[in-house]
Amino acid sequence: MGCIEQKTTPASKDSGHDFNAFEEMQPRRPEKTPVDRRNGKQVKANDIPPEGVYLPNNNILAPHMKSPDYVQLSNAAAITLGIMGGRMHRCECTRCLNLLLTYPEGCRANCAYCGLARHREAERDYADRNFIRVDWPAVPMTDVVDIVAKDPENSPFHRMCISMITHPRSEQDTFAVLEQWTDRIDPEAIPVSILSNPTTMTRADVQRTRDLGADIFTVALDAATPELFDRTRGKGVQSPHKWKKYWDIMLEARDIFGPQKFGAHIIVGMGETEYEVLNLVQELVDLGGHSHMFCFFPENGSLMDHLPATPRDQWRRVQLARYLIDYRGVRVDHMRFDEAGRVRSYGISDAELSEVIDAGIAFRTSGCPGKFQDDISACDRPYGDSPPSNIASYPFQPNKKDLKKIRKQLDIPVAVE
Repeated sequence: MGCIEQKTTPASKDSGHDFNAFEEMQPRRPEKTPVDRRNGKQVKANDIPPEGVYLPNNNILAPHMKSPDYVQLSNAAAITLGIMGGRMHRCECTRCLNLLLTYPEGCRANCAYCGLARHREAERDYADRNFIRVDWPAVPMTDVVDIVAKDPENSPFHRMCISMITHPRSEQDTFAVLEQWTDRIDPEAIPVSILSNPTTMTRADVQRTRDLGADIFTVALDAATPELFDRTRGKGVQSPHKWKKYWDIMLEARDIFGPQKFGAHIIVGMGETEYEVLNLVQELVDLGGHSHMFCFFPENGSLMDHLPATPRDQWRRVQLARYLIDYRGVRVDHMRFDEAGRVRSYGISDAELSEVIDAGIAFRTSGCPGKFQDDISACDRPYGDSPPSNIASYPFQPNKKDLKKIRKQLDIPVAVE
């Protein structure tokens, strides 16, 4: 099994734009879920015990397949662990072991762009839902730990990340999964990140993840403005998340984890302007944190699957500007933007800009750092936000051919030697 490629959606530039405008990116309203499908009811009505690895679409209704005993893994992580066969286009799978909490009830939030959203219980059990373009097999946590604990120092993984979901057991099971890991695997060998669920967390919860061995704590703001957040993650889609609570927990993480050890995920192309998202990046840097950026892709089954993926020119401009703010000391107020909020000048000389583009790192997947250098992410998420045929976030170092394509997308046609 290799990388799964879904049908692409036409870029919004087909309608005359090189960016996804706010008025174009309206999610569908979630439909009412039948009573017999709510809260994993049909799964919990069975009493089938889980047996080893569960591959999505096996359609085995196993109500006891839940965290902390079970976690879900990305396809790339499962291939890297040797749990699944296959390979990834042009890369050696992944350097980050992403663990996703799992329950028959699934995530109780209803984020418009997410394949795990609550509204999908009307047509698909949680263990069978796609997330960031691929299926996620469910695996016993003991199996994961057993494999990695054999030789942590030489593991292909530079980092492990526990991704929480919105569920009443999310905090306590995150602590349990983290303890299972750190009891046998030294965080010095493989550091641990937490992708949190701020909606149900307290400062004490944040502190406990630090005490149990996590070294980086992130929140998935995803939406770049309060208005977009509410439309895609809050009241607009009958979901419980609030912008203020996310910020409150992130600021707690800043106090507890310290500079460069906290940050936020941001999805580009959901209706914000380039200035708005880069202003948020600057705010995070000024707080001492980092941004981890994703390109919007219409996830099959989500409330936004009818909408256009982020045009590559918009994405490349934001990628490049974000890298300059995060790692080159350039400030958003050094840059120039047009009346539509698009980047028109990056605030550095053409020679410096050319050097950054040719280095290619700005266009790689952004996330928590690995073992190479601070600006090369461990969390490379191969093809999590694009098909391999039209790469958004490069999970590997772009080559000369890639860089020529990137320059064309940026409309900076300087020849690459």
